[in-house]
Amino acid sequence: MKIQVINPNTTASMTQKIGLAAKAVASPDTEIIACNPTMGPVSIEGHYDEALSVVGLLEEIHQGEATGVDGYVIACFGDPGLLAARELARGPVLGIAEAAMHAASFVTTGFSIVTTLKRTQVIARQLVENYGMSRFCRNIRAIDLPVLELEIAGSPARKTIIQECKSALAEDDCGAIVLGCGGMADLPAEISGEIGIPVIDGVTAAVKFVEALVSLGLSTSKVGDLAYPIPKPYTGMLAPFAPKK
Repeated sequence: MKIQVINPNTTASMTQKIGLAAKAVASPDTEIIACNPTMGPVSIEGHYDEALSVVGLLEEIHQGEATGVDGYVIACFGDPGLLAARELARGPVLGIAEAAMHAASFVTTGFSIVTTLKRTQVIARQLVENYGMSRFCRNIRAIDLPVLELEIAGSPARKTIIQECKSALAEDDCGAIVLGCGGMADLPAEISGEIGIPVIDGVTAAVKFVEALVSLGLSTSKVGDLAYPIPKPYTGMLAPFAPKK
């Protein structure tokens, strides 16, 4: 089985971290292909970044389809381009926010999300509502540090995240923590050891869910709105991305 784990930003160190986390939980016969686009934002921290990251993300899906990838993980907590990616892909495509929230709902009746910038809380809230998780989500907390702080050795980000998780446990009546950034993929075990409740990273959860879906023979339905894109010409710089027959 081949699973392509796509970091939609262009920061290679984050992609490497995400890939290591994915490989650590994958089954021995699963090949993890961790990658990122060659174009787009270095981090995704708002609606504009998300929108411009999607073209590069979809190009990675195109390449995966050409090389026989069985399933995909979109490793950004905003789940950018998720439905568009499902249109392109034969196999299942999961976003890490979707996967993490569902995983949390299996092990607790209430979880809190700890994310990076405060401005992205509204994106997380929209996803909570879209995924039907409002009755499970107790709170969405932000450490208000840029995503790329997670890539800097000696940054206070790790300590700040752990402290915010402790505050969530004390104040939110939650039984689990969902980490709201792909760049936090290396933190769940450390934080769970500190606070004593499940801490869920969406990268690893999504990898295991994709494995399960592929093993069950479940692919993306091509009836209805997730059918392959309608072939038509595109113009300007997007001409190479026009859907083909």
